[in-house]
Amino acid sequence: MPARTGPIVVLTGAGISKESGLDTFRCAGGIWSQVSLEDVATPEGFARDPDRVQAFYNDRRRGLQAQDIRPNAAHEALARLERDWPDEVLLVTQNIDDLHERAGSRRLLHMHGELRKVRCTSCEAVHAWDGDLGAADACLACGTAGRMRPHVVWFGEIPLGMERIADALDRCALFMAVGTSGTVYPAAGFVAEVEQIGRAHTVELNMEAGHSASLFREVQQGPATRLVPAYVDRLLAEGIPG
Repeated sequence: MPARTGPIVVLTGAGISKESGLDTFRCAGGIWSQVSLEDVATPEGFARDPDRVQAFYNDRRRGLQAQDIRPNAAHEALARLERDWPDEVLLVTQNIDDLHERAGSRRLLHMHGELRKVRCTSCEAVHAWDGDLGAADACLACGTAGRMRPHVVWFGEIPLGMERIADALDRCALFMAVGTSGTVYPAAGFVAEVEQIGRAHTVELNMEAGHSASLFREVQQGPATRLVPAYVDRLLAEGIPG
């Protein structure tokens, strides 16, 4: 029997970047245990104290550019899957870092935005931005000062690319979730959407079972740097299970 192929959707969360040395938000000792998300990750928090919010993301941006923060074997394996798989591979990430890009992924959708980009609230232009962002900075497109914000999706805002994601989930033959807790919606509901359609294999690769683990047809536990390269090898050699 020939190997089963077809479109693949991969969802990644904070667990894959944690192995590159980036702090996660929700785990014990994570960022949300140190700072209130209501203060730095909501539109209301930004309206109350924009300087505090900008300082928070400036720190995150500088940390991402540290010399020891690099893509790991899991990032590289997913880039290889995209390159070598005979059908479409869409990588959807909840992470706002750029480690997937640096590993070589190109068909990539940042549903929660990107840390190394900023957005103008006057004209909605999005710009690459590696330095600190402050109130005096002007939009490179419209010239308005004081209206720039991090290009990240805050709590209460709609994630990016949802129509494209829905279309890919509807057509996929494999849905793979890597390093995600299964607690943040709408991403946490993707596996239920795929299972409702009923024609795709679903697999969770996680350090420990996520909140939606029972919905997946296959669950493997362990570090992403071990599980993901092995699973990609299996896919490229044998095709999609089932």
